[in-house]
Amino acid sequence: MDARDTREDALDTREGFGEDRATPGKPGATRDPRGGPGGDRATREDREALERPGPEPVTGAGGPAERAAARRHWWTLPAVSAAQLLVVLDGTIVNIALPAAQDALGMSDASRQWAITAYALAFGGLLLIGGRVSSALGHRRTFLIGLLGFAAASALGGAAVNSGMLFCARALQGVFAAGLAPAGLSLLTTAFTGPRERGRAFGVFAAVGAAGSAVGLIAGGLLTQYVSWRWCLYVNVPVALLAALGTPLMPRDRPARQDGRLDVTGALLSAAGFATVVYAFAEAEPHGWGSTRVLAWLAGGVLLLAAFVAVEVRAARPLLPMRILLHRARAGALVAITLLFVAMFGFYLFMSYYTQTVLGYSPVQAGLTLIVNALAALVGSLLIAGKLHGRVPPAALILPGLLAAALGMFVLTRLTADSTHVLPLYLTPALVLTGLGLGCVMPPTAGLATSGVRPHDIGVASAVYHSSQQLGAALGVALLNTVAAGAAASYRPSGHGALPDAATVHGYTTALTVAFGILVAAVCLAAPLLMTRTPRPTGAEAGERRVPEAR
Repeated sequence: MDARDTREDALDTREGFGEDRATPGKPGATRDPRGGPGGDRATREDREALERPGPEPVTGAGGPAERAAARRHWWTLPAVSAAQLLVVLDGTIVNIALPAAQDALGMSDASRQWAITAYALAFGGLLLIGGRVSSALGHRRTFLIGLLGFAAASALGGAAVNSGMLFCARALQGVFAAGLAPAGLSLLTTAFTGPRERGRAFGVFAAVGAAGSAVGLIAGGLLTQYVSWRWCLYVNVPVALLAALGTPLMPRDRPARQDGRLDVTGALLSAAGFATVVYAFAEAEPHGWGSTRVLAWLAGGVLLLAAFVAVEVRAARPLLPMRILLHRARAGALVAITLLFVAMFGFYLFMSYYTQTVLGYSPVQAGLTLIVNALAALVGSLLIAGKLHGRVPPAALILPGLLAAALGMFVLTRLTADSTHVLPLYLTPALVLTGLGLGCVMPPTAGLATSGVRPHDIGVASAVYHSSQQLGAALGVALLNTVAAGAAASYRPSGHGALPDAATVHGYTTALTVAFGILVAAVCLAAPLLMTRTPRPTGAEAGERRVPEAR
């Protein structure tokens, strides 16, 4: 077993993935022949993939050549962060611009949702395929293709002359985002391997992702009110092109060796299953969860995903190896980020509604209120999670982060229609706590989701992480909006002097109570998966951390 296998074992132990890899007490760590939690034996292709050299790790030391290589790696961070901003931004920026776009293009009330749904369906449905394509073509090449395609689709949407053209452009944005997102996270994972550098890189990456949704609402309001709704799409073009210009400065990566076979059945089932589930969530908002139409789509999506799992378990070259999902710490990270996004996207929705419909804020004022949340997310990801990465276990960041977000939700459940001093007493504490929670959870979950996987599986592991976010966001908006509407409709004021907004506020607080419960459940579910005892690194592994691998 060569030095690379020992180094992989040391990395797994350091990141919380050492349960079934390291062999304590021996001069050199050996790989368990069972391969991973799923019990499948490592194939010769897997061993060759591990032995194949990847990008040089950032060490921050050495002579001029090493320092030049380190600077080259740091070009990865701004480009990937810009791409992450694009992907997250477009999930919310169009929401604010939708009424203006509807008037300009003559969209009906029934069809306007497709400006949002088309992006979500394509993005969520194709993520796993995009992750595997990224590994097959090379992450840097896929990243560049995704950026250029996303820019072209955004320009097409901005120039739309009818609703069909806009919907197609939004779907194309989702297609290219499905390759762009996993490729970007994979590039970060392979470029930054040292604990300190990885902490900084994932802190910045998570800060952009955490603040991106709030920035989308702010930018959407400003552009729509002062320029045009079309610039909510045009603004992506210069950002994507600037990121593309930095791509040649990134370290080269090699495509994973493939045997030419594609898991076509798995690809079709995954795309159809994810798209069907996301569509069911979207339809639940206008029709309700008890609708026969919604239940039929939801049942169909679940059956397709169940068939996908059954196919993947038996496939020789699966699109999604089950070992990626069956690892306890990685599963804990995916549970945490999924449920956090369920709660947070409902939170953003209600913040927008409450500030505009109850407090009377303009769209720009409502968006600017969320700056508090974006700044808190930056503090949580950069100054807390980024600094503590590698110094504390991931659970020490993820679980308190979930609790902080839950506390922020709880603060808003105390709101009533006649509450006074709402901004300082309710909104600001809630925005700060949820922002800090989001910023503390995203960096360690991104690290856990992609650490300890075989090089040719990094792309699909990144895709699974983004899929968890996408499904969580879609479910959160549909579920919590339905809860709020139902609670408002059934509200019966206790007195004759009830305020006109009492039912609306009651609906919001009821939904936020559900969001609070979801975050508490996330802590209870993720804690036993994340708080696992890992073996201490052996002498060989400790030496491997200090001494760069000889090539």
